[in-house]
Amino acid sequence: MKILVTGGAGFIGSNVVDGYIKAGHECIAVDNLYSGKWENLNKDAKFYLMDIRSEEFGKLVERERPDIINHHAAQISVPLSVKEPKFDASVNVMGFINVLEAARKNGTKKVIFISSGGAIYGEAEEYPTSEEYPPAPVSPYAITKSVSEDYLRFYREEYGLNYTILRYANIYGPRQIPHGEAGVVAIFMDRLLSSKRCIIYHYEDDLDGMIRDYCYVGDVVDANISAVSAGDCEAFNIGTGVETKTLWLFEEVARAIDKQVGLSPELMTPGTAGARPGDIKRSCLNIKKAQKLLDWSPKVSLREGIKKTLSWRLSINS
Repeated sequence: MKILVTGGAGFIGSNVVDGYIKAGHECIAVDNLYSGKWENLNKDAKFYLMDIRSEEFGKLVERERPDIINHHAAQISVPLSVKEPKFDASVNVMGFINVLEAARKNGTKKVIFISSGGAIYGEAEEYPTSEEYPPAPVSPYAITKSVSEDYLRFYREEYGLNYTILRYANIYGPRQIPHGEAGVVAIFMDRLLSSKRCIIYHYEDDLDGMIRDYCYVGDVVDANISAVSAGDCEAFNIGTGVETKTLWLFEEVARAIDKQVGLSPELMTPGTAGARPGDIKRSCLNIKKAQKLLDWSPKVSLREGIKKTLSWRLSINS
């Protein structure tokens, strides 16, 4: 298959490109390098420096005629979406409509869309939350993901465009940048390795912080590979089904770093601050549907994933 990956120089997108190429697919990476990096690019992928909102993107799809478009390009920060909702919508909604228009005009067989299981359900009453739970977004970022899913369904009904939606939990791993709440593992590592104290954001009733579902990027790559040939016209939660509070995550990261390079006692105890706009109290995903229909399950534990991520982080500094 010829697969075009938007955001192909970013944290998750570049790992997915690597996975597709290893699986034998031909890959095209598109990225404007707003948060992506040159060094993430796979040398065996064709790369285009381009914004998905541009007219040139449509011309590129017309020229390359990919079988599948895997859409990872996005504005990913919840706090920034609250601060700048127009920019968030410009990238995540108008940019995605531009992708869909290019796909339907040029014979693309399928769009794999990256949504957010960590944000789209809001403060869900069903917990862990399944795909049957109606979206209840509480941030502009989550709203754009929900709206984009609706656009996919429209393009299916109107034009017959096939799709698979992957609703990610909080993803971490090599190449993650310390940016936004979803990058908390990278943020903790970056601060601790720079001898700076970490902060745990929390609501008043729980000083241990918010509950999240953390999934290793290597497992996410496997889900994207499965979605090439399975999961037509369905949405899937991609996570672990394991809840982790922010303090517990910090402790795992701090222990791993302390074991490798040593940390001063004051760094082993984080500071605290109140929840930020758009923060939800808890999010954990039911992944039974992906296990059944995508034949996918996460394999890497949080402790193992943090160890792998730290090894990568130390290697780039050596």
